[in-house]
Amino acid sequence: MAGIIGAVPVCATCGSEQIARDASACRNPDTGLWELQTLQQTLHCQACGTATEIVWRTIDAVDRTRVRELNDRFRREGRGRGSVMITAGIQAAGKAFLRKAAAAVRDFDSFSAENDPWGEHDFGAVEIDGQRIFWKIDC
Repeated sequence: MAGIIGAVPVCATCGSEQIARDASACRNPDTGLWELQTLQQTLHCQACGTATEIVWRTIDAVDRTRVRELNDRFRREGRGRGSVMITAGIQAAGKAFLRKAAAAVRDFDSFSAENDPWGEHDFGAVEIDGQRIFWKIDC
């Protein structure tokens, strides 16, 4: 099941998704970024404090209430950890357009089974001055 869309890794002991793995990273002098080099085999669960193995659980078994709450809070109030990324096309439309777009995303509440099948309030489309724009949140 590893790597299949619709499954998440959880602790074999307690079922938590809070699994940590030691790793090493090296700084790339060309980009100035740290790049992952190696992963250690040992896994540790931060929730139950034990060495563990990964068990893959289907996404249907995951409670999406907390994800939805975090997404709504960030989208509506700008609260929480997150970054807003704006495409060059939206920026090029000017500050007034950007303000309208931000307000439309903030006020969006037309979620349905068709446009929000996972119930996470993480995607939507709004129309601003005759242009349809899409927004996405990844919690």
